Amino acid sequence: MSSRPLANSELGWLAYDPAPESASLARLAPSYGLFIDGAFTDPGAHEQTATLNPATEATLATVAHATAADVDRAVRAARHAYDTVWSATSGAERAKYLYRIARLIQERARELAVVETLDNGKPIRESRDVDVPLAAAHFFYYAGWADKLEHAGFGPDPRPLGVAGQIIPWNFPLLMAAWKLAPALAAGNTCVLKPAETTPLSALILAEILQQAELPPGVVNIVTGDGTTGAALVDHPGVDKIAFTGSTEVGRVIQARVAGRGTHLTLELGGKGANIVFDDAPIDEMIEGIIDGIFFNQGHVCCAGSRLLVQETVADEVLRRLRRRVEQLRVGDPLDKNTDVGAINSRTQLDRIEELVAAGENEGATRYSSSCALPERGYWFAPTVFTDVSQSHRIAREEIFGPVLSVLTFRTPEEAVAKANNTTYGLACGVWSEKGSRTLWVAQRLRAGVIWANTYNRFDPTSPFGGVRESGFGREGGRPGLAAYLDV
Repeated sequence: MSSRPLANSELGWLAYDPAPESASLARLAPSYGLFIDGAFTDPGAHEQTATLNPATEATLATVAHATAADVDRAVRAARHAYDTVWSATSGAERAKYLYRIARLIQERARELAVVETLDNGKPIRESRDVDVPLAAAHFFYYAGWADKLEHAGFGPDPRPLGVAGQIIPWNFPLLMAAWKLAPALAAGNTCVLKPAETTPLSALILAEILQQAELPPGVVNIVTGDGTTGAALVDHPGVDKIAFTGSTEVGRVIQARVAGRGTHLTLELGGKGANIVFDDAPIDEMIEGIIDGIFFNQGHVCCAGSRLLVQETVADEVLRRLRRRVEQLRVGDPLDKNTDVGAINSRTQLDRIEELVAAGENEGATRYSSSCALPERGYWFAPTVFTDVSQSHRIAREEIFGPVLSVLTFRTPEEAVAKANNTTYGLACGVWSEKGSRTLWVAQRLRAGVIWANTYNRFDPTSPFGGVRESGFGREGGRPGLAAYLDV
């Protein structure tokens, strides 16, 4: 594949004027304390950590760093709320709180979208059209389940577990908080939530929403900090359930630490998803599906379709169209509504991406990167496609968690399945074909928790999501998402 950038006349580009959303909608405080027992602590009473805008490297706010003593206080508040209030609250009343939270998320949707984009670096149209609406949808959905648990197939009297410790990642901060809090609260548990160190702000705005909803004090507590804060939560003997979304490496550590304690555990970990394209796939839809599968949220998606498996007979045409489409992606200001690919979340993650891309080149793969101009400040990486990739290359085996696609080819469905399953992960895969029988044949043989057919990155609160093998265990979303927070 030639690496010559295509001229604007070849691409048929149209010029877009900037269409920025206003950063002033965020209304952020200069500093934040912890949210424990229904109230924010004094920020000055804790060590503070700056949270940055990855697009500019400017400080957005400073956030308290919770110690083990702070975590203990949060767990005790959650236990007190569970024993005295929440376990005695009827399902119908719990539903009212969840519904109220969902409505308040909708009312503050524009503000939340701006906060998420500033803190995370993702394009505003993704925050506005995906993250925030889905967060509200999860609270709405589980509000409907809260008074129907005895009819959910878990026995006549399913009981909550107690106090849930929940640790969420930086790629979908608000959405991951909703994924975990909504089913836990619907099932009757109380929670201690720990957001990621680099993206705590939307969780803290959510704490304000919980106050607006008049959720009883202690039902949800939010402790900010780094891995030491998360470790204190995992190790706390007063926590009945740990739910973790993050890297496979940290997931292994958590599983070892809770082993033998009787603590319930669900893990949603890394992935190296295969997007399988057969020669009869509708090519225009499929190209957009490939783009969405890997460049959505800068590739900061655990289920990203980071391995593209293309049938040899259409490989040249698919790659030609794919390169053209990559060159059209707009990279830049995440607050601009025209932006397709925003900023990489942190310097640490950018370094990781650059290391693996360099390894791909050194191992003999052919790199094509968009010719887009990158801003001088902030953390940026141009959308990149690798061809001439072999199964042994690091870029085909390791999770890059960035806007980098590795392309491999296959001849037969059997070979496609073998290559797709040749990974330690098992979170998600996609299959593109007009033949339903072929799609089902392949899907039944793929070792992954989620299979998409002729689409990619489709999420719905009614549908369970989770992985197998080193992508974790347990499910979030749908009725199975309730089971993770019930003694069944």
